[in-house]
Amino acid sequence: MAIRRIKHIDPVLPLKLRVSFDDGRVVLYDVAEDVRDIPAYAPLETVPGLFGQVQLDQSRTCVFWNDEIDLPSDAVYEYGEEVAPAHDGVR
Repeated sequence: MAIRRIKHIDPVLPLKLRVSFDDGRVVLYDVAEDVRDIPAYAPLETVPGLFGQVQLDQSRTCVFWNDEIDLPSDAVYEYGEEVAPAHDGVR
């Protein structure tokens, strides 16, 4: 299986990411479940503004917020809910 590369990420409140992949697939990934299950993810819910600071690493195979909170692209691809691609610049 090829490594899934992310084209674009948008934080969507509350605690969801809209992620576009190079192959054209767009998913909505709910981070709330990770926040409940992984203690290190708690700041995404408790620190004001942190969730909106999501970033994409240089390889485009991981989204992250800081050195302790990240998500690999393959998990987002596999567990995200597929949604229709955005059109005309609207996300």
